[in-house]
Amino acid sequence: MKVLLAVDGSDFTQRTLDFVAARAQIFGPATEFTALTAVAPVPNHAARFLQKSTLDTYYQEEADKVLKPVKAFADAKGWNLIARHAVGQAGDMVAALATEGNFDLVVVGTHGHSHLGGVVVGSVTTRIIAGCKVPVLLVR
Repeated sequence: MKVLLAVDGSDFTQRTLDFVAARAQIFGPATEFTALTAVAPVPNHAARFLQKSTLDTYYQEEADKVLKPVKAFADAKGWNLIARHAVGQAGDMVAALATEGNFDLVVVGTHGHSHLGGVVVGSVTTRIIAGCKVPVLLVR
């Protein structure tokens, strides 16, 4: 089974990891996990003054802030985990990788905003669900 974990470094990421770990019998030892975090792009009007290598380093450093604790957790649990990052809107990046990577399941923590909150602020989870062609497991 290939599982995509959408992670953002928040408390909800840790809750999601704990949820998956507590259900090890469902996922099994052969499960391949990929953790994906999305880094917001530097605005074009600023990025044009920076070298590509500088931008790439910035994006990698921002991603590492989120992915290093996830990798440490996965290592402690003995998971087969690949850590990845993408630059762009989180919901779109998760949905795209879920499809392109032929994942069986996407697991994402939800912040539990009200319906009105999701409409006003926008919702990464809603974008993931709308864009995914594979099942999405929401962990509240």
